[in-house]
Amino acid sequence: MNRDQQNKAFERDFYKNHPCGGSFTCQVCGRSVTPEGAGTAHRNHCPYCLSSKHLDKEPGDRAAECGGVMEPIAVWVRRGGEWAIIHRCRVCGALSSNRVAADDNPVKLLSLAMKPVASPPFPIERIRELTELLNGNKEPK
Repeated sequence: MNRDQQNKAFERDFYKNHPCGGSFTCQVCGRSVTPEGAGTAHRNHCPYCLSSKHLDKEPGDRAAECGGVMEPIAVWVRRGGEWAIIHRCRVCGALSSNRVAADDNPVKLLSLAMKPVASPPFPIERIRELTELLNGNKEPK
């Protein structure tokens, strides 16, 4: 089915009731990705490197003209405790959120979760001084 046919077939929330059964080759790591093992009917990112492809403006519409690589940049915890991956398009900068799949690489997920801790927005060598400043025990330099 080409993009025009897909757009004609698209109705609001169409994707929720129609599984995405197709396999694809990841543009980043080159591995073959199948929907089996994802724990969902909608495989939308590579379980190995967590990358995706910019295809949708709205979930399931396949209306994005960009086609760039969606790079995993962070994780967040949704209401109810479910994790989701935040992706940013390398071409246009669009952001999206995708549920974590059952077979996603746990080391990659934890690496994303720890990224802010590993690269704080201040020099780590000054943590003691900054803590004292916050506690009101010291004047700033």
